[in-house]
Amino acid sequence: MKTKARSKRVRLILNGKVAGNAALRAAVARQRAAGHHIEVRVTWERGDARRFVSETDTTDLLIAAGGDGTLNEVIHGLMDLSKPMRPILGIVPLGTANDFAIGCGIPLNPARALALCMRGEEVPIDVGKANNHWFINAASSGFGAEITATTSPELKRLLGPAAYTLMAAILAINIREYQGRLSLPDREIIGSGPVAIVGNGRQTGGGIQVAPRARIDDGLLDVLVIRQISPAALLTAARELQQLPADGEYISYWQTPWLEMHPERPIPVNLDGEPLRFSTVRYEVVPKAIQLIVPPSCPLLSRRPKLKV
Repeated sequence: MKTKARSKRVRLILNGKVAGNAALRAAVARQRAAGHHIEVRVTWERGDARRFVSETDTTDLLIAAGGDGTLNEVIHGLMDLSKPMRPILGIVPLGTANDFAIGCGIPLNPARALALCMRGEEVPIDVGKANNHWFINAASSGFGAEITATTSPELKRLLGPAAYTLMAAILAINIREYQGRLSLPDREIIGSGPVAIVGNGRQTGGGIQVAPRARIDDGLLDVLVIRQISPAALLTAARELQQLPADGEYISYWQTPWLEMHPERPIPVNLDGEPLRFSTVRYEVVPKAIQLIVPPSCPLLSRRPKLKV
């Protein structure tokens, strides 16, 4: 059941690193003046956002204001709740990459993003799971995860998304392969590769498109595997990257409800900015797990929502 715009009880969970954002403060003040009750909770340390979600039993709308990491922690909090108890989710992107929000077409302007949260239509979307961890956008493993994990906060603030490109160039000098086995419902692959990305959304690493066919409401995860590529094979790999074949020589792309990775040694995995390491990991999708507010033009949906008036 939809909640009337002027009766919404809203909790805005704000990353403490951007708590002084003047544009957001002004936007919240305007929405309060319009009649909305908006409670702001500011994070101080890891775990705060997840805990704030657990205290939302009287909240109609929950807004994650921060970057991909803040959003990921909020998603963990939502998935801690039973499905009927999960409030609608809105996003105000205030991070460095904002990959999921940008992929959904959510405005980067805080006032416009907050206005969308208050007036937009919620739609059911999927959430990804990696063992006991949740993700809403993408999980990268191997080389891709190393890039994100080794990019310092200072470098991200200085260079923005370009920081990931710089770290990729540095790490590529000493690239490591990860041997192992990849299992999907209809196939099993044994081999090596520096990059494997599991996407619910389409982009990661500050705007790099890694799962161009992904939709957040199709009940499937998109899997991109990039194997070791020699300089002589770059043109072939580039063509495969455009075509995204299921059984390419260097590039493989699948859509699946689940997959398992069994590396020969523990492998770094990055879930929406959260660096982890797994000996074995099972990815699966939970269809239509949460309600998310997105713009009518959101390219990641099978159907388009409408804007409330």
